[in-house]
Amino acid sequence: MRKAKNIFANIDPLSVLLYIMLIFIGLTNIYASQYNDDSNFIIDISSRYGKQFYFIGISSLIAFLIVIIDWKFFYSLAYLFYTLVIILLIAVLFQGAVTGGASAWFEFGAFKLQPSEFAKFATALALAKYYNNIYIQKLSFYNKFNIYTIILIPFLLVLLQNDLGTALVYLAFLLVLYREGLSGNILIYGLLIGILFILTLLIEKIMLICIIGGILLVIIILSQKKKKELIFIVSIFVIIIGFIFSVNYIFYEILSPHHRTRSNVWLGKEIDPHGASYNLIQSKIAIGSGGLTGKGFLNGTQTRFDFVPEQSTDFIFCTVGEEWGFLGSLLFFIIFIGLILRVLFLAERQRSNFSRIYGYSVAIILFFHFLINIGMTIGLVPVIGIPLPFISYGGSSLVGFTILLFIFLNLDSYRLQILR
Repeated sequence: MRKAKNIFANIDPLSVLLYIMLIFIGLTNIYASQYNDDSNFIIDISSRYGKQFYFIGISSLIAFLIVIIDWKFFYSLAYLFYTLVIILLIAVLFQGAVTGGASAWFEFGAFKLQPSEFAKFATALALAKYYNNIYIQKLSFYNKFNIYTIILIPFLLVLLQNDLGTALVYLAFLLVLYREGLSGNILIYGLLIGILFILTLLIEKIMLICIIGGILLVIIILSQKKKKELIFIVSIFVIIIGFIFSVNYIFYEILSPHHRTRSNVWLGKEIDPHGASYNLIQSKIAIGSGGLTGKGFLNGTQTRFDFVPEQSTDFIFCTVGEEWGFLGSLLFFIIFIGLILRVLFLAERQRSNFSRIYGYSVAIILFFHFLINIGMTIGLVPVIGIPLPFISYGGSSLVGFTILLFIFLNLDSYRLQILR
């Protein structure tokens, strides 16, 4: 533990300032999304605004405790944190409350706890510690297997909770490994598989196979491949055909009904203004109606009259867009992206592999949430239901992201002492 007079020594002030600004933006917009003339949210703990005020207090206390703890605490207990959250992720499958089709929460009276939000920082710690302990130029198959296992266990457990959005966050850790020298082939393969999956849903299977086959045939003719290379290309083509014919099974038998519906809406295959498309349509109306400067605080009609469901959680950016307009949204983007860039800058200056890898994990998780959340509110990605860090209503989300960020700020404050 730090000495009393040095409690805040070397804690990056800019990161803390940006964090406070985002918390204030979140609280303001939650208030706006829940406001009505008959409520006094400031003292009403039953309202979402009142609860978020309470969550901010808890998060601030936790942030303070993290700051005063010695960095060795987090390094030594990294695997223990990871084990505990894995146990919680398993337990919630059997004892969790079902909300929005996902069994991801423990209920304690009026409050809920979502273990998957805390699994993010625990996975980042475990990954950073393992990678730090075996840090070498070329990883063995055994090392790679363990690294992927650390990532895939929480991914699969969250996927079993029927929470696809949160599960996908854990795949973002692969970008961290790419930064640390792991082959980028897996990222390329993943991107190609995703593109092929989407194309299969949009184009007739036979036509798609003919197009891909024609492209491969042109490559063979122009490059004059050898016999072994020809066999390899033909094998890839056979695998592609098998994958194309398996897409329907994956889409209709594995994905849950609401995920299928949201995907069809995003792909333009299903239009239901009063059903599945309603959230997205109202979200676009709210953001578009804000214009350049916005309608003003508490003056958003889409917000005031509850046209956008879940506007204080997954669709909180609608409030920003409607009441603050383009300029206000731009300011918000600058603050949020500024925090991500600041974390990346701090991560790059770390002398410890453990601190650097953890720092990059923080940045990647924040960026992934930011990208997907904003993207789904304006229709660029399917609605998969993940919060906007520090902005969306939710205790588990706010506390989880606060822990995630302030552990790194703690590690950064000790960067001159942590050599490995």
